[in-house]
Amino acid sequence: MDRAVAIIKKGEGRNLKAGGLWIFDNEIGTIKGSYENGGIIDIEDFDGYPLGTGFINQNSKIRIRVMSRKKGQIIDNEFLEMRVRNAWDYRKHTMETDNCRLIFGEADFLPGLVIDKYADVLVVQSLALGIDILKGRIIEILIRVLMEDGISIRGIYERSDAKVRRQEGMEQEKGFIGEAFDTNVQIKENGVIYNVNVADGQKTGFFLDQKYNRAAIHRICKDAKVLDCFTHTGAFALNAGIAGASHVTGVDVSELGVEQARENARANGLEKTVEFICRDVFDLLPELEREKQTFDVVILDPPAFTKSRDSVKNATKGYREINYRAMKLVKDGGFLVTCSCSHFMTPELFSKAIAQAGVSAHKRLRQVEYRTQSQDHPILWAADESYYLKFFIFQVTDEK
Repeated sequence: MDRAVAIIKKGEGRNLKAGGLWIFDNEIGTIKGSYENGGIIDIEDFDGYPLGTGFINQNSKIRIRVMSRKKGQIIDNEFLEMRVRNAWDYRKHTMETDNCRLIFGEADFLPGLVIDKYADVLVVQSLALGIDILKGRIIEILIRVLMEDGISIRGIYERSDAKVRRQEGMEQEKGFIGEAFDTNVQIKENGVIYNVNVADGQKTGFFLDQKYNRAAIHRICKDAKVLDCFTHTGAFALNAGIAGASHVTGVDVSELGVEQARENARANGLEKTVEFICRDVFDLLPELEREKQTFDVVILDPPAFTKSRDSVKNATKGYREINYRAMKLVKDGGFLVTCSCSHFMTPELFSKAIAQAGVSAHKRLRQVEYRTQSQDHPILWAADESYYLKFFIFQVTDEK
């Protein structure tokens, strides 16, 4: 039976033709044939040129998510296994895989699907209707592929509780896939032990994307007095402690996050070196400045200040303010570690905000390092949303 075909308007589909995987509702001229939301259809340009195969959802502004550049591609188990094997092989060749993101949506050509591995537990997040229909088959294939390398999985938990699912006309879902298990999972990364709650932690339980960025601070934190802002469950603070910091203060506004951070400190025997306090960072930093406190290293890893283009201007002000406050607390010759995790805050915008903060604070910035997200969160060129994390280390000196 012939599949429905979506015809792209003349002059539209530029992102798709450049290698992206999204087609928006206003880019489609007509759709020939019948289909169901979440179903697979073919894609053609206005002149009949074949552009690929994807799944459609009339409830979403992202009307079609492309699964293959080949028109008429059959999305069967053989195709899905090829995608899964490619994703796993890529990670085996690029990083340590005890704890990592196994599937990163569009960047692994499985749009809308995230699967994270924490030791022997998988956490699944499905954000699009078409991939939701396929997720059961993909999980079965993934478990089989991992078993071939001697990796057994004791449990799977679904964290499809993101609000974005409602934009796809889907309900939020959360719970076990298969048998129940203890959702408190202990992992080890960069020599640091963490207790990860995959059921109730942020996102899928832990921020895996900063793995190697956390390792990058070790050298500058030895024998240092460190302030870790927006510490969440203490990941950067604990890396500073493991690296030999003389004292670390982690700050977060969440009581739950701070308590989890304290548990993680105890698990690593760092409770005497690494302390955590529950405060609003924006309130605390000016207080520390008034008290004339300074630190060898200040770390900023805030949540995304913007999740849409409409709020970029206000977000830029927020990044400028928080970096200004942090620079005022860095000792002459000390270090600032600063991050942004919003893809709307481009590297250029983020760099400009930091530079402006440096001018206002009368500080000179010497860039030590620039990094992005870890290799299990690959950046797919032409898919801007896959490039979101910006990570800088600067040496900060007074103007002289």
